[in-house]
Amino acid sequence: MTREKTDFWVGLFVVLGAIALTFLALRAGNMSSFSFAPTYQVQAHFDNLGGLKVRAPVKSSGVVVGRIASISFDNQRYQAVVALDLEKQYEFPSDSSASILTSGLLGEQYIGLTPGGEDKMLENNSEIQYTQSAVVLEELISKFLYSSADKEGAAAAAVPNAHNGSVANTAPHVESAPGVAPKP
Repeated sequence: MTREKTDFWVGLFVVLGAIALTFLALRAGNMSSFSFAPTYQVQAHFDNLGGLKVRAPVKSSGVVVGRIASISFDNQRYQAVVALDLEKQYEFPSDSSASILTSGLLGEQYIGLTPGGEDKMLENNSEIQYTQSAVVLEELISKFLYSSADKEGAAAAAVPNAHNGSVANTAPHVESAPGVAPKP
């Protein structure tokens, strides 16, 4: 091969490598889906964001209709405030609801919009009133463990008495009315 041909192939390889690195950097930064479509911004308040991040998708019926612009904290309401950039081609009623959802069991979190039934549409700088916070897996596990511990505690109260083999009666004593035989 001649020197010019070798230089061409090396240059082509370097350019393709740079394109691949740029693609990977954009994917890692969740910036691979830049959209230059005009947007309008709405806000939503949540009690718990879980692992929601800026630039996460906003979806409705599985279609990406916008991105999260910013996340902040409201010192008066003690809630997280999420600013959503929605594409202008997608209009939602003013009584729409926003929920923080997860793709798969441990996938990325996103905001899901459910349209309401109002005739009036969300406008720039309006607020979504109906929100549902993220479901945190650790909280679900702890609730499950505590509820099963409570059930086991109640079952332990009905364990046979060690002295005489009878089952302990944990029901409160109820007196019967005069002239009525008590139930066994």
